[in-house]
Amino acid sequence: MAIFNQKIRLFVQGRKQSIGLLKEVLSKTDRVIWMHAASLGEFEQGLPVIEKLRAEHPSHKVVITFFSPSGYEVKKNSAIADVVAYLPMDTQKNVTAFLSTVRPELALFVKYEIWPNYLKELKDRKIPTVLISALFNKKQVYFKGYGGFMRKALRSFSHIFVQNNHSARLLKSINMDQVTVSGDTRLDRVSEILERDNGLDFMKAFKKDSLCFVAGSTWPEDEAILISYINHAPKGLKYVFAPHTINSDKVLGLAGSFTKKTVLYSKMDVHAIGDYDILIIDHIGLLTKIYSYADIAYVGGGFATGLHNTMEPAVFGIPVIIGPHYHGFKEAEELVSQKGILTIKDEWDFGELMKKLLEDQEFRLKTGRINASYISKNKGASIQIVSHLRTLL
Repeated sequence: MAIFNQKIRLFVQGRKQSIGLLKEVLSKTDRVIWMHAASLGEFEQGLPVIEKLRAEHPSHKVVITFFSPSGYEVKKNSAIADVVAYLPMDTQKNVTAFLSTVRPELALFVKYEIWPNYLKELKDRKIPTVLISALFNKKQVYFKGYGGFMRKALRSFSHIFVQNNHSARLLKSINMDQVTVSGDTRLDRVSEILERDNGLDFMKAFKKDSLCFVAGSTWPEDEAILISYINHAPKGLKYVFAPHTINSDKVLGLAGSFTKKTVLYSKMDVHAIGDYDILIIDHIGLLTKIYSYADIAYVGGGFATGLHNTMEPAVFGIPVIIGPHYHGFKEAEELVSQKGILTIKDEWDFGELMKKLLEDQEFRLKTGRINASYISKNKGASIQIVSHLRTLL
């Protein structure tokens, strides 16, 4: 399959290099903290914990592994780690080679990552192993009659930090007591966004004094709804699109679908950018800062592959609009019920909602305050987790 698929090719080739890469960086005298994340989203959840551990234990080396190329390729040069690698597949031979090379004093797994051979070997080697920001539901194999093998793997963790009480109750039902409800570490991560400099000169020049609508991580299913509205909407509102896929054909196709004056980030002249109505971001790494200029945000994936990160715009205290498929995303479910995140089913829904948000300033501001308040009230998970981890290092 790797012959025909670039992502799978990275998946296969990257794993062949992992052990060699680790041996180049680590020595037998190093004290190591290891964190494993499936992909980019899980990395973001683990990052507040790793940052605190690194600050408290500067002499330790940090190893971060990924399962997915979409996480590894973006973060392979991350300054928070001494080495970033793919996690070799969960075979006994690979596990032995990996753990004998890394020799971690502490192993952290994020959210859903349950690898039986790794967990068994970590337990046999008496290495403290903690699962953080975990979420469980009754449909998972751990809670089925035939799930004994995976329950055994789950019990290999020294401790599990879950995001909600429902997850804790499910683990209690299978007689697991080494569990703490700490919340979602991503809320700590997005809270830190407010403390940094989010200024972007090109966004100041583009937005000027207008209201700004930012659509982040959009897919064609999202764009089909937004484009029609924007093409028929009166002037006065600025629009930024940061599509999930930024290859040239995709971006040019999106730009060509608008009737309003449109410019690509890669082609912009910052001195003339204020003359445009629509800015398309064909560059990775800017979206979070761009959200700080938004008055209304749309987060993609709710019509397609799965909802993207709603917390990044929500932390700036603005309304967030999403598609109808958000179940299984805890923070989205809770903020939809609190009416900070607003859902749409089709183009008509979107048009009516935009009309209300633009015409009713108090409604727009109140909706945004709900989101900011939610994050403020629910942050602190990483502090609780690190307090426990101090006892293990």
